[in-house]
Amino acid sequence: MKSCAQCQQLNQEDAKFCYQCGNTLAVQPEPPIATSVAHTDENLWRQFIGPHADRYLKHFKKFGLGEEPKFALTWNWPAFLYISFVWFLYRKMYVYALVYALGPMISTYLTGDLSMGLVWSIMAGATANYVYYRHCRERIGEITKGSWTDPVKQDEALKDAGGVQPYVIYVGIAFYVLFIMTMIKMLQDGPTDGERSPEKPAKPTAASSV
Repeated sequence: MKSCAQCQQLNQEDAKFCYQCGNTLAVQPEPPIATSVAHTDENLWRQFIGPHADRYLKHFKKFGLGEEPKFALTWNWPAFLYISFVWFLYRKMYVYALVYALGPMISTYLTGDLSMGLVWSIMAGATANYVYYRHCRERIGEITKGSWTDPVKQDEALKDAGGVQPYVIYVGIAFYVLFIMTMIKMLQDGPTDGERSPEKPAKPTAASSV
């Protein structure tokens, strides 16, 4: 019911004039249109991702941004071209960085196949976007569950937990230099004794007659 400011008579909600005294009734302002949840969530994701947020959000929408996660095949060139664990470390995914640091070495050691490093790089290129999406989803969910009275502090928490580790670029450069130096050293040394083709035994000379 809508109360008249002049005579205090109660009127219907849709009434424009008081039916007792004829006074014009105040029009209730319409409530503001709420910002869509998807837009708000996207801002949170942008804060967490940091650099190249637009590119990653384009991939994340294929996985069901704001919905139930579903895998879709995408490709991440930085995770493939660079040393994979360096990219995971750069994006603060420390567990995956450890897996991709030890995995290629252990696989190569067990199989003796140097191409195992390429296999791991292809795996990283094909799954890195989805792994990063799951990481962002979990961390953003944990942060937004807190009671934040100040939106600025929430944004700071998102940036601190997400974003990138700039120093990792120098780690990657150092690893590339080390890798190139190792390859040059291996080429200079040539194949090891075990890899050299065995020489043909010399023909025995005929025994001289006595």
